[in-house]
Amino acid sequence: MSNQQFTPGGPGQGGGLTYKDAGVNTKEGERAVALMKQHVKKTFDRNVLTGLGSFGSLYKLPMEGIVEPVLVSGTDGVGTKLKLAFMMNRHETVGIDCVAMCVNDILCQGAKPLFFLDYVATGKVSAEKISDIVGGVTEGCLQAGCALVGGETAEMPGFYQDGEYDMAGFCVGLVDRNKIITGEKIKPGDVIVGLASSGLHSNGYSLARKLFFDKLGFGVNHYLEELDETIGEALLRPTKIYAKACEAIFKDYDIHGMAHITGGGFFENVPRILPDGLGAAFLSATWPMPEIFNLIQTHGNIEKREMFSTFNMGIGLMMVVDAEDGEALIADLEAAGEAAYLIGEIVTSEKRVLLDEY
Repeated sequence: MSNQQFTPGGPGQGGGLTYKDAGVNTKEGERAVALMKQHVKKTFDRNVLTGLGSFGSLYKLPMEGIVEPVLVSGTDGVGTKLKLAFMMNRHETVGIDCVAMCVNDILCQGAKPLFFLDYVATGKVSAEKISDIVGGVTEGCLQAGCALVGGETAEMPGFYQDGEYDMAGFCVGLVDRNKIITGEKIKPGDVIVGLASSGLHSNGYSLARKLFFDKLGFGVNHYLEELDETIGEALLRPTKIYAKACEAIFKDYDIHGMAHITGGGFFENVPRILPDGLGAAFLSATWPMPEIFNLIQTHGNIEKREMFSTFNMGIGLMMVVDAEDGEALIADLEAAGEAAYLIGEIVTSEKRVLLDEY
C-alpha cells in the first residue's frame, strides 16, 4: 500500500486466468485500504501534504527553532512476537510494537519523530485483520506524536503460511545538529537513569516461546498466579513508546547518551554509546524487575548473564547524565508518566557492561 495502497494490482482479462485465480484478491485489498483509512487520518498533522493514495508521501519539515536540521531515520520489525498474535488471533497491538521499535531508536539521537511508514506482507489479505494491524500502527503513531503518512500491503500467496504475516516500519525524525545525542559527552561519574519497560517489549521471544510453549507445555490462555494474567496476555503486551517523555525532558537536560534496550539486552546495546575507556556499571537491585523475567529465569534455569544478554530485564530505555542531574531527571520523567530509576554509573574501564560488580 504505497501511501496506504494495496499491491499488486488488477485482475486478468477475458476468460483466461485472473490474479484472483493465482491467489491475489485485489478487491479484498481495496477493502482493507478503505477500512484502514479511518485509522490513518487520525495521525495527520498540518505538515502532511498528501492524502491517501498517491505514489509518494509529502511531509513539510517543521523548522521552527531549528538552526541546522538533521534527519534521523530508523527501521525495524516486530520479530517472532508476531507468533503470539497468530496464536491468540489478536492483531491490534503488534502495530504499536512496530512503531515503538523504530521510534525509540531515533529518540536515542535526540530526534523528534515526524512521520512513519509501515509494510505488511501476507499470504492472503483479510481486510479486517489488516485494518486491526494498521489500527495498532496508528495508535503507536499517536503515542509517538508522529504521522502515519503511508505504507504497503503486499499479498504474496504461497510465500506465507495461512493466517500469518510479517511487518516492518520506517520512521523519520528531526533534530538540530547541535542537540544530537551521540554518547561523546559520557564521562566517568555520570549516572545512568533507566526508564521502566512494560515487559519483554519485542525481543527474546524465540527463547520465551521455547520455554513456555515447548518445554513447559503452556498454552497462551494458561493463567499464572505470579503474573495475575495469562501467559499470552503477558507476552503480547505492547512495547512502551517513550517519545512524549523524551520531548518533555530534552529541552531541560544535557543528555550525554541514550540506549534503547532491544535485542542483545544490556550487554550489546549499552556499549554502543560508550566512548573508549569507559564502562557502564549496574546494580540490578536498584529497579523492580517485572515478574515475567523471574519466571523465565527460574523455569528455564537461565544464567543471569544470558538473561541480561537477551531481555531488557525491566529497563526499556537508558539516559546518561551528569551525576547532579540524576534525581531531578527521574522526578521529571515520573511527572511525564514514566517510572524511572537510578540504575548505574559510568566508570573507567574497557568498553563493557559491569553487572553487580561494584
